[in-house]
Amino acid sequence: MRLFAGAPKLRGVFVNRSFVSMKLGFAPAAFLVLAATLPILSAQQPAGPSTKTPAGSDQNAHRTVDQKPATAAAQTPAQIELLETHIRFEPDGASRKEVHARVRINTELGTRQFARLNFDYNRAFETVEIPLARITHASGGTADILPSAVTDQPNPAVADATAYQDIRRKTVRILGLQPTDLLEYRVVTTAHAPLAPDFYLFHTFAKDAIVTHEQFELDLPSSRAVQLRVNPATAPSYEGKTGEGPESRVIGRWEYRWSSPEGKKKSSQDVFAEPDVALTTFTSWKQLSTRLAEKFETTENIAPPVIEKSNDLTKPSGKPEEKIEAIYDFVSQKITTVELPLESNGFRPRAPEEIISSGYATPEDKMVLFSALTRAAKMPAIVALAGAPDAAEKMLPRPSLFTHTLAWTGTGKEGPGFWVDPSTEVAPFRMIGANLRGKPAFLLLPDTKENSSLSPWVTVPVDLPFAASQQVTVDAALAADGQLSAKVHYSLRGDNELLLRVAFRQTAKEKWRDLAQLLSISDGFRGQVTNVTASDPSNTRQPFSVDYEIVMPKFVDWTKKPVRIPALLPQLGLPDASANAVAGAAASAIDLGTPLDVDTHATLQLPPGTTAHAPTGTSVERDYATFASKYAIQGPDSAENLTLTASRRIHFLLREVPASRVMDYKAFVHAVQNDEAQDFTLERATSADDHAKPAVKKTSSQTKP
Repeated sequence: MRLFAGAPKLRGVFVNRSFVSMKLGFAPAAFLVLAATLPILSAQQPAGPSTKTPAGSDQNAHRTVDQKPATAAAQTPAQIELLETHIRFEPDGASRKEVHARVRINTELGTRQFARLNFDYNRAFETVEIPLARITHASGGTADILPSAVTDQPNPAVADATAYQDIRRKTVRILGLQPTDLLEYRVVTTAHAPLAPDFYLFHTFAKDAIVTHEQFELDLPSSRAVQLRVNPATAPSYEGKTGEGPESRVIGRWEYRWSSPEGKKKSSQDVFAEPDVALTTFTSWKQLSTRLAEKFETTENIAPPVIEKSNDLTKPSGKPEEKIEAIYDFVSQKITTVELPLESNGFRPRAPEEIISSGYATPEDKMVLFSALTRAAKMPAIVALAGAPDAAEKMLPRPSLFTHTLAWTGTGKEGPGFWVDPSTEVAPFRMIGANLRGKPAFLLLPDTKENSSLSPWVTVPVDLPFAASQQVTVDAALAADGQLSAKVHYSLRGDNELLLRVAFRQTAKEKWRDLAQLLSISDGFRGQVTNVTASDPSNTRQPFSVDYEIVMPKFVDWTKKPVRIPALLPQLGLPDASANAVAGAAASAIDLGTPLDVDTHATLQLPPGTTAHAPTGTSVERDYATFASKYAIQGPDSAENLTLTASRRIHFLLREVPASRVMDYKAFVHAVQNDEAQDFTLERATSADDHAKPAVKKTSSQTKP
């Protein structure tokens, strides 16, 4: 999810932390609605505009409005006419960053977006000052924002976590802002790099129409060996030196204007590519691994309370893997995750015994605790960073490339190692999110003789620890007046399971109906959802299940002759072959994602006096996927009622379809879509009495939770 940040923001402390990228077996659009709509599925976001980044960390220029570039300032709620950023590093890693912005307010929405400026920082190693905040009215008058309009409080994400109260949010209330006003402000952040004397940074220009003119200046000490990479498309407008000897410095300046033809061309570049400006003082990834290991890895002298807790957790278990699972369950579910991005606490993990006592921890602190408890049980555990781009190893070494922490562990000689992620509180044991599987992970290896020849880079396995499956059962009855009543049951194992576990775990029960309503929409049901239940999200040893009831008035119109209705089954989500096609380019392989077995079944009881005709089933088999459907009419029963049955099953067997078989895959998709387009045909003679008869549902056919 991308949110309009209003004021320009260098990579803020609180950015979205996505835990899973889904491969959907059915109804992908609505599951994306779940991910993009429900606030519980996103990390804590700033309440308004922010320009804050910890100095000494990477500096990503902007997160701007998620919309098409405007052709004129008036098309956007607010236009950043000028954005200046000056960053100066000292030899010891200390830094000073000054941001100056001039923002033209165009609409009432713009006034609301800039009514508050939020600056997130960590007071343990940073200070934030706001020497200027001024409104210039269209009439020419000016109004300076008074110091009383500035507040400094713990970030909302740590409001109940006293151990992390250094993570702050400084807020400026901008009172009296109106359309056509010009808002101007300066923000100065001074900091000592968390990994001093080393420091690192990246900057990417805002390549859209929200920022008209951007200037970036970098001031570096000549005495430090700095690796610097600059995008050739954004060459500096000035390079020079100042001073002599140890006091000499290197200066670089860049300018970017949206109105230029090259600016518009750059706007189409991949936003996830290398930044325009990147630097680091780390000489290698190996050096960075060692430095971070010093921060994250505790010593072999594990504290007695941690050893005692490890013994208590593992005593009932027999096999080594069962012991690790017991530790995992405790860390993942009994220690509440405080959702903070990786660098927000300055790589200062808390002591494991403190985490146990408090009952909460950041994701990286949970990894430290898991590692200590596991090593106390005489089994290996290594903290790793994940979430970096596929080509991260070829980029300049810097921890800001990572968004997630994992732990590698194992049972020693009895079996291979495996990965765990206790920060996602309801992830089943050994399950890693789809967005991290098959991606690079960076091991934090202490500087020892045993580790000297090891590469810190490894790949997280792509496989799940269990077979992925989704079962959907619909048990419905159609009334004489055309109303449909149905009970829907889901049972999931795999990536969608994790999505729903998190959603239901973090949503109050009185709001579960909203989640189920989104599920019903994803299945094509447009009725009113009631009576929602779900299994315990923390019971990760069993598939996650959801049950709800739904009523759809006027589902059929009996005056039509004949009535055609679809099978009451979710639409199966198939990757679109055309999505990979580019005009004039060769065909590429089609990603099917994690192998997945999707089984859907529906029954529909018809009112008395109804006749029906069923479509013909389909069966298609390939080595990469199979599909089969069946449709039938059962009855009549003792009450002269017919029951329609329908089932569809698709089994994704391989992860991808080779480019050479794209046409075959298109034929497979065409066969599935043709089957889904088939309808049942109903006919009945209507009477006045029929409209008053409710649906009578046989309890024997009801789906049990």
